[in-house]
Amino acid sequence: MTQAASSPRSQAGTVTSARVCTIISFVLAAVATLFFPIVFGPAAIILAVVGYAMGDRSLAKWAIPAAIAATILGFVLGAMVFAAA
Repeated sequence: MTQAASSPRSQAGTVTSARVCTIISFVLAAVATLFFPIVFGPAAIILAVVGYAMGDRSLAKWAIPAAIAATILGFVLGAMVFAAA
């Protein structure tokens, strides 16, 4: 059986741009937890949605809530640090 057209990998086994967007969104979500959630959080959410729209539905469905949660967590941690200072 052949691979489906919406597969995140091409026939040669290389990673597609949809998968790259999704992986970068995970990285930005992790960065948003500790540094500048107002910048990195929305960027992570946007890249996750772009990855989903481009066809990487299997991983992007996890990246979208992870990016949202990391953004919220980053704001909460920032508020706690700011209040303690």
